[in-house]
Amino acid sequence: MSGDYVIALVADESVKVHVRWTTRRREVTNYGVVLTLERAGEVMTVRVYDGAHGINEMHRYTRTGGKQPAEIFHAGDLGEGLRIARDDCQRRYPLMIEGWDR
Repeated sequence: MSGDYVIALVADESVKVHVRWTTRRREVTNYGVVLTLERAGEVMTVRVYDGAHGINEMHRYTRTGGKQPAEIFHAGDLGEGLRIARDDCQRRYPLMIEGWDR
């Protein structure tokens, strides 16, 4: 089974968290959480969390340097990683955007 949804974090919907996942029974087998920013009509990726390699990884993006190397951000299972990534984006998106903009 799989699912997805989008959370708008600001009133003008220029900052969003895109969440998608796949499960087998109740176990999350893969996921992606992507923080995006829209500026001047262009949508840019700020941060990506995923479980594509069976571990909880995070990629920072920068405006000038693009995608940065993966970092493991949580040692638990993929379901935990999915929830932590989503919540982290919702709470800390201003700092993440500031880091992307440098």
